[in-house]
Amino acid sequence: MNILILGSGGREHAFAWKIARSKHCTQLFIAPGNAGTAHCGTNVNIGVNDFAAQKQFCLDNQVNLVLVGPEEPLVKGVYDFFKNDPALSHIKVFGPSANGAQLEGSKAFSKKFMERHAIPTAAYAEFTAANLEEGKAYLAQQSLPIVLKADGLAAGKGVVISQTHEEAIAAFEEMIVHKQFGDASSKVVVEAFLQGIEVSVFVVTDGDKYKIIGHAKDYKRIGEGDTGLNTGGMGCVSPVPFMDFAFMQKVESRIIAPTIAGLKLENIDYKGFVFFGLMNVQGEPFVIEYNCRMGDPETEVVIPRLQNDLIELLNAAFDGTLDTIDIMAGDSSCCTVVAVSGGYPGDYKKGMAISGLPVKDGEAGETIVFHAGTKASGAAVETNGGRVLAVTSFGSSIPEAVAKSAAALAGISFEGMNFRKDIGYEFA
Repeated sequence: MNILILGSGGREHAFAWKIARSKHCTQLFIAPGNAGTAHCGTNVNIGVNDFAAQKQFCLDNQVNLVLVGPEEPLVKGVYDFFKNDPALSHIKVFGPSANGAQLEGSKAFSKKFMERHAIPTAAYAEFTAANLEEGKAYLAQQSLPIVLKADGLAAGKGVVISQTHEEAIAAFEEMIVHKQFGDASSKVVVEAFLQGIEVSVFVVTDGDKYKIIGHAKDYKRIGEGDTGLNTGGMGCVSPVPFMDFAFMQKVESRIIAPTIAGLKLENIDYKGFVFFGLMNVQGEPFVIEYNCRMGDPETEVVIPRLQNDLIELLNAAFDGTLDTIDIMAGDSSCCTVVAVSGGYPGDYKKGMAISGLPVKDGEAGETIVFHAGTKASGAAVETNGGRVLAVTSFGSSIPEAVAKSAAALAGISFEGMNFRKDIGYEFA
């Protein structure tokens, strides 16, 4: 098969690394890719939202399967674009329809979906400029802290947790009145705060059947001890020790199965990944959010642990044979530690030369350096984003895996490089 991956981050490098090892992969293209994905296949200078250019490329290169990495092209309808074009409809696009992608694209849509299907989540209300004063009155009556979420896509930055009513009302006005997140915050969802431990579970589905492919815990805060500003993710571990059989049974019966059944009942076209962002509240799972794609950096630990051929798994979602697949994962613990640019998640420089990178990707069982925000500059590799590298290692325990990634990062450098040294600290 000729395969095109859309995206340019660590998630897409992990996909490319895995797919390049598939016996079903003839040619692999990544659009636009990064300096790391270039070692797995051919980078193509096409943007993730440039559907017209993707069409021409797929036709010119006899592409059989498109794997969509990020959420934005899914919300904008890349699946529908291919499906509804007679010249493209034979190409398999792994990712939900625009309607299905609303699980991530609209917080209000996902909350109403959970309400309809009795899926446990935090109590909520939604507001716009039309009922701004009503929203302020509602906030003033809520228990603290209060969670405010921009309804639309906000590049992972549209969530504010306010510790006082004054903070909450100020954040509310900033979102709606001052358009802090543009159109994404023209509607704001206000949620009750859930106290617990955040974890993620990942599923492949054809909109009817599903397979759980892994779970992980990521670390969002920039500073050690989970302090400082939120980021796109500073590291991740898998498997999560408290995600035992009993807890996973609750997750599957109360959350995953009702979600997939709801998609089918509502005739939502969904062949893709479902990311279940959960809160473990004293052993009881609640949904914080859905994502319509794999997470980043979660992909960098879930996919390396997955022993199945990824292309066989994705094809099964198109062939109606998912129920015949047995998911296999390694026994080792896996950790990724993310190296970021100085100043991230605020302002940062790009174009810093990176030294100490391995010559080629590591094999499974060794440390693997996944590129997130990098670009090739001649023979050199330079930084090209806030999150630059995701260094993944295996170990007999989480602390051992963390130590291997930290040791690998000790040999890599670029100006301003920063990484957390305490990923997985609570499992030491």
